[in-house]
Amino acid sequence: MKAVVGDTIVAEAPESDLIKIEGNWYFPPASVNDELISTSPTPYTCPWKGVCQYLNVTVGDETLPDVAWRYPDPYPGSFERVGKDFSNYVAFWKDVKVVE
Repeated sequence: MKAVVGDTIVAEAPESDLIKIEGNWYFPPASVNDELISTSPTPYTCPWKGVCQYLNVTVGDETLPDVAWRYPDPYPGSFERVGKDFSNYVAFWKDVKVVE
């Protein structure tokens, strides 16, 4: 599967390597093009996943703020709920299309 902005691939991995949480596909950290993402100061804490780190995606001259996120240190109890350790896996919002 791929996470794309236009023709630019932001992340790519086999579906079997992704984790689906609450309808969002989370890509493994190694599958994300780190050159296209930067951390955002936007704060958020999920009541059951923990402290979220929002990410900006930059493609060419365009920066899309807060269109990706990850949980660097999820709450330990969340692993049982998800069924897998999803630390630092990256999910994308609607401006970044996830396609097969």
